[in-house]
Amino acid sequence: MKLTIDGIKNAAEWEKKGYALPKFDRAAVEAATKAEPFWIHFGAGNIFRAFQANVVQELLNKGVINRGLVVAEGYDYEIIEKMYRPHDNIGALVTLKSSGSVEKTVVASILESLAADSANEKDWARLCEIFRNPSLQMVTFTITEKGYLLRNAAGLMMPGVEDDFAAGPVLPKSYIGKVVTLLHERYVNGELPVAMVSMDNCSHNGDKLYAAVNEFAKEWENRGVCKPGFLDYVNNESKVSFPWTMIDKITPRPDAKIEKILADDGIEQLEPVITSKKTYVAPFVNAEECQYLVIEDNFPNGRPELEKAGLYFTDRATVDKVEKMKVCTCLNPLHTFLAVSGCLLGYTLIADEMKDADLLRLVKRLGYDEGLPVVVDPGIIKPRDFIDEVVNIRIPNPFMPDTPQRIACDTSQKLSIRFGETIKGYLARKDLNVADLKVLPLVFALWLRYLMAVGDDGEAFELSPDPLLDECKKYVADVKLGGDLGPAGTGLDALLHRKEIFGVDLFEAGLADTVKEYFAKLVAGKGAVRKVLQSL
Repeated sequence: MKLTIDGIKNAAEWEKKGYALPKFDRAAVEAATKAEPFWIHFGAGNIFRAFQANVVQELLNKGVINRGLVVAEGYDYEIIEKMYRPHDNIGALVTLKSSGSVEKTVVASILESLAADSANEKDWARLCEIFRNPSLQMVTFTITEKGYLLRNAAGLMMPGVEDDFAAGPVLPKSYIGKVVTLLHERYVNGELPVAMVSMDNCSHNGDKLYAAVNEFAKEWENRGVCKPGFLDYVNNESKVSFPWTMIDKITPRPDAKIEKILADDGIEQLEPVITSKKTYVAPFVNAEECQYLVIEDNFPNGRPELEKAGLYFTDRATVDKVEKMKVCTCLNPLHTFLAVSGCLLGYTLIADEMKDADLLRLVKRLGYDEGLPVVVDPGIIKPRDFIDEVVNIRIPNPFMPDTPQRIACDTSQKLSIRFGETIKGYLARKDLNVADLKVLPLVFALWLRYLMAVGDDGEAFELSPDPLLDECKKYVADVKLGGDLGPAGTGLDALLHRKEIFGVDLFEAGLADTVKEYFAKLVAGKGAVRKVLQSL
């Protein structure tokens, strides 16, 4: 049994072992896809293979569409060379159920894989050909938020960008330079319409993609290195759109336990590849069962009926509401609470924390009692249903290898959006009282306790990376476990005033004293964290 075209021909053998196979004529679909591609995706990673590729397979199986996907990888070409092509672009998706069972699918909806490398003459020529084709409707991306950056944190140009600015749409080096060169190819061949759709997990992702593309177009026009009118084309929404999306699905690194399940079934050549750029890829992906993809319905060249595979199409305002529902209330705040609590209590798996009666009780209270009252219902997904799934299915999933230590990364950057928006919601409503918030200020106090880098057992632990870590640690440097706050309590005031960290000035919001009272109890001695959790 091999994950190749020939290897999956013995359908009975695969189905006997519980695999769902593609139900479409792959040769016919491949021919149609190459002749009239409708969807090309940049970013050949796990989320694409587990989500978008499986959605397209479902639509092919149903006969809703007759063409599949083209994938391009613009950063790590070895993914294409060493993983996609040796397996004929076929992979296995193992869906990890919260019940402890697995669902196995052979995904064969990717019909062409290309290296987005202008030095690769064959692949680059094919990419240009695809972008010249009037059939192309959507160009999508999962290249991570940093993939859209033209400058680093110090304001310096990312590698290749300045060269690409100067050279124009010829043999680009940078990732966005490649994308804009291909879009320019579409412009000079008839100003053909297309949707440029970021599907990365970041706020207002379409704006991030637009900003990068627009800056390239502006630079090229100013320097006279592209066909005149390209900037107008990029900014003409009837020609080129940049929809917002909200994506939500966990696809962890391919797991050795899953590899063993597949190997025990008799599948050969499952060995993962670690590329020279340190990308870890395997012929299979493992992912949680829950998934959401909400897309602003703005497609100048039309689109397939992706809603028939569970995707949501709506307006921009609704996409924003869904994202805020997830990030500010129904998922991310619960994760942050579990992260700092878990680090203090010695947990190494988020799922295990959901077996802790104290933590489970407070997670529910944070989400249902304190968060839901200020959620703006997006209409297409009910907030209570979303949080039900988070609390009962997603976070407790034993297969999900998420750790509190990983989620605790960059906490100083997360508190304002994950909790500050809820506080603002309470302050804006006459029927709500910010003093009724109990678990939310506890999270802030737990974070202060976490910054001491001492667990509830009195043992030191390593803090997760955070750009403000050294700065914030200073506020608790004089606090000792087992003592009272003393002068250190006053020293905390400067931190609690910082709106950029908490989203609000906690003194102005009326929560600073509550946070300090909690913190004083949390540092009372060994076991104090557990006592405070139980007291609530």
